[in-house]
Amino acid sequence: MTKKLKWQVFPGRNRFLCNGRIIIAKSLSLFYLTIFLIFTTCALFFIFDCPYMYKHISPAIPVVAIILFLFTISCFFHTAFSDPGIIPRARPDEAAYTEQFIIDQYDGTNKARSRPPPRTKEILINNIPVKIKYCFTCLMFRPPRASHCSVCDNCVDCFDHHCPWVGNCVGRRNYRYFYMFILSFSLLCIYVLACSLTHLILLSKESDLIQACKETPASVAVFLICFISVWSILGLAGFHTFLTAVNLTTNEDLRGTYSRESGVKNPYSGSIIENCLNTLCSSTPIR
Repeated sequence: MTKKLKWQVFPGRNRFLCNGRIIIAKSLSLFYLTIFLIFTTCALFFIFDCPYMYKHISPAIPVVAIILFLFTISCFFHTAFSDPGIIPRARPDEAAYTEQFIIDQYDGTNKARSRPPPRTKEILINNIPVKIKYCFTCLMFRPPRASHCSVCDNCVDCFDHHCPWVGNCVGRRNYRYFYMFILSFSLLCIYVLACSLTHLILLSKESDLIQACKETPASVAVFLICFISVWSILGLAGFHTFLTAVNLTTNEDLRGTYSRESGVKNPYSGSIIENCLNTLCSSTPIR
């Protein structure tokens, strides 16, 4: 009997491809939409705008666009297909040990009680008390900053959020790729938007704007798609730049875990440079 690999008996809701080397969520409709929009828009730009820009302005314009496109796509697929930091569920013996520990901490007996034992405990991080919670699905106390994703049904280390646009959770192991993706995607959007607009303006000088739009409707489509998309992409990039600078996750920010109202100091935050280096340049944890 052939022994099954771990990914073949994985208890979460993820899909595995390429013999377990690629992990992705099961719901992929927005993931496919993202791929369609990026590839279609850039294909129209390369076919209809780049030849004109190459000839009339500079040969460097298509080269820069290709570099930005390839870097964006690379970061996108790194985010989508990599392990975000899934924490393995407890084995039966580990779960039994943790359960006994909880009971012993509660009253030291196995007798029936009027209320269940508490499922939280506090630990100190940089001399600041941090509360960690017990996960009833994974049967373990989650590490600090970890959270259980309801979409993928996994506890993820340093959980930021589940992003349906990339079809994966964003956590400790792939956050830097996600951040570089939205940053490079913002630059790509602005670059393509500016180039398609320049193309239309130069053509309109030869006749008029309406005639230029009729001559290259693909440039109009590229301009409109980028103009509509760039605001949300820029907003997202700015938001995550702020989170990186203060060493917060989206999950912590939305919950107000370390907000002024909560009165709890963020134990992970240092200077802006330290926070950026810690989030974006630290070594990727080994699985």
